[in-house]
Amino acid sequence: MNLIQTRSVSNQVDEILLERIRDGTYSPGNRIPSESELSDEFGVSRATVRTALAKLAANGMIIRKQGNGTFVNARIKDASAHFGNLWDLVQLIEGNGYKSSIRLLSIEQKPATEKEALVLALEPGDELIHFRRLFYADQRAVILADNAIPAILLREPLEKVDGGLHIRDIFKNYFHQKIAFAITDIRSAMIDADAHTYFEGEAGRTILQLDVTFYGMNNLPLAYGVNDFDDSILRLSLVQAWS
Repeated sequence: MNLIQTRSVSNQVDEILLERIRDGTYSPGNRIPSESELSDEFGVSRATVRTALAKLAANGMIIRKQGNGTFVNARIKDASAHFGNLWDLVQLIEGNGYKSSIRLLSIEQKPATEKEALVLALEPGDELIHFRRLFYADQRAVILADNAIPAILLREPLEKVDGGLHIRDIFKNYFHQKIAFAITDIRSAMIDADAHTYFEGEAGRTILQLDVTFYGMNNLPLAYGVNDFDDSILRLSLVQAWS
């Protein structure tokens, strides 16, 4: 298998292994190939493979058993998220056993608020591309997501942007950026009239609010998002490795 030399090789190996866990190539509880086997397959050193496996182990995705090999965490299916994909709303929904879909409510360019400018290291009034999207679990609305991305990063005409895509594909296709990591702040909040327009249930109840800042490979902020998360339908359970 040929890897792209302009990107961190260990990160590429980690991404491939993670995708194999997600798509069931390596299923929960089963052993994955040895460091030597993966090294031969990818054409990289065992040290590179070891680095990638260490990252997966730190995220609780795999368990390394001394003298017995490395196994996909058999309990991974019990968690709706792990720390490596907490911001991935599609996986959160599918981790709860639902079919996910995304409806674009609006996309527009407008000036940054003072808070948005602070989070994104911009000046107040700098232009942002605002996405408002509604995520469904089967046919039921469960997450109202607002995201703001600096307009200066946009590399394609705004009218060509497909807001129904996965967030990583939006960044890749229209901003030519790759998300390296995200920091998520989770708090309980009273559902407001805006969110209640889309969600079922009584007015005035509490929901979760996920404030997410996405960062690029250079550690600079790419986007800021506020997600209203209906935890009466979706559970937010995390898997975390302990050393």
